[in-house]
Amino acid sequence: MTLPLLRCAVLDDFQGVATSSADWSPVADRVEVTAFREHHGSEAELAAALAGFDIVVTLRERVPFPATLFARLPRLKLLVASGMRNAVIDLAAAEAHGVTVCGTASSGTPPVELTWALLLGLARGIVQENTALREGGPWQSTVGADLHGRTLGLLGLGRIGGAVARVGLAFGMDVLAWSRNLTDERAAGAGVRRAASKEQLLGESDFVSIHLASDAGTRGLIGAAELALMKPEAYLVNTSRAAIVDQEALLAALNGGRIAGAAVDVFDTEPLPVGHPLRRAPRLLATPHLGYVSQDNYRRYFSEAVEDIAAFLAGEPIRRLG
Repeated sequence: MTLPLLRCAVLDDFQGVATSSADWSPVADRVEVTAFREHHGSEAELAAALAGFDIVVTLRERVPFPATLFARLPRLKLLVASGMRNAVIDLAAAEAHGVTVCGTASSGTPPVELTWALLLGLARGIVQENTALREGGPWQSTVGADLHGRTLGLLGLGRIGGAVARVGLAFGMDVLAWSRNLTDERAAGAGVRRAASKEQLLGESDFVSIHLASDAGTRGLIGAAELALMKPEAYLVNTSRAAIVDQEALLAALNGGRIAGAAVDVFDTEPLPVGHPLRRAPRLLATPHLGYVSQDNYRRYFSEAVEDIAAFLAGEPIRRLG
């Protein structure tokens, strides 16, 4: 007797590459895959869209799965999320509703490249100059900010922050780092100076880049008072978590010209609503959460999602979260 196919939903497949980024044939005889290219903006919309699915694949922390959503999805049996840590999935609720939650290996390409793309784009006015060139605007309208000899301030010196630091050192920058648990020894081992406080780092840095996890201790870490400490010619880059920077305070600083500019890849609401003021903010270089959006990462995520599904079907789930 042929078993009915289980239905698997892939969420937020904006580029339409979920099924081509991995070989799904190991589960093709048991699973029918549907990829959603549009984002579901509310829990009600998401619950309606997923009502007929047994398996859901979601990327990182894009979509919250609270207890109320699990209660609305009685058919759901397996939830696969990229990465091995996810703060927006209620794991206790998943267990209570009989849903197995599995992850994948962490990204092999963290957002170091995007951090530097944004920082360099800010420093050299790449977007403005490219737009002017294409549209017949003025020939040279910006004066670029130098990196060599300038101070790069890193909020966080973990795996990603440390990699960003190495690039900054290669550019000949003076790299300053701070986090609550950073020691002189750890900073010296990375070839950087440890700031005594975040206030010192913000006041001394020409470029500030954030590489901290979002938790109770870092939410709202950069607000109006902290932005006021930055030099008027300094730039802020956030490819980490939106909650670390007070969005309204950043908007006010940009609109008031209190800092030279900012680059942001993460937002309080994603996708960012069309009419959101950040879309019109001056001196802002913004990208739609592209930090982990790369060919190698997608290949890894979706290939391991297929492995997770196959293992679940075999009755031996792997890479379980919680």
